[in-house]
Amino acid sequence: MPARRFQFVRPLVAVAMVAGSTLYAIAQQPPTPTRVRGTIEAVDGDVLAVKSRGGEDVRLNMTRDVNVVGISKIALSDIKVGSFIGTTTVPGPDGSQNAVEVHVFPENMRGTGEGSRPYDLRPNSTMTNATVADSVVGNDGHTLTIKYRGGEKKVVVSPETPVVTYVPADKSDLKPGAKVIAFMKKLPDGSLETSRVSVGRDGLTPPM
Repeated sequence: MPARRFQFVRPLVAVAMVAGSTLYAIAQQPPTPTRVRGTIEAVDGDVLAVKSRGGEDVRLNMTRDVNVVGISKIALSDIKVGSFIGTTTVPGPDGSQNAVEVHVFPENMRGTGEGSRPYDLRPNSTMTNATVADSVVGNDGHTLTIKYRGGEKKVVVSPETPVVTYVPADKSDLKPGAKVIAFMKKLPDGSLETSRVSVGRDGLTPPM
């Protein structure tokens, strides 16, 4: 190889090695959490202080147009064929998909997040938002066939599985002691901001 060409290639190799090591380092970093689950410790103006379920103290700056929704308990029998639901599932030993929780969307939220994706509630859990196509009642609860664009699942919902729905709420429901799930993002200055908070009604802990 001519000397001049060799001198040109060496910097490119060095750049490629640095880029590769940088990408590897990024890949090794844990993903930034996108939600915090916990209990409100205090509300100071637009700042929400939350004690996470893991024990961390989290301060969230609420946006001016923060969307607050309530979460209320309903019965398993309230899940009907045609309902649009979200459900967190984990695989059972027999390969079935067992529901950890089910939330029934009101009609004005139909289609929200339709599809199936990994979820962070439990190890190996999946969140699926879909329409109930069939419901079979058995001795151990209901087996739901749910369909979404591009797929379908059979989900086993036991009598002990928490079933909830969304109800109207506002910032006045964000009080110390309330259980919440706050969706958050990290700002350039390192602070955390939330534009959406789900709050349990009547002492309920949102199960999702």
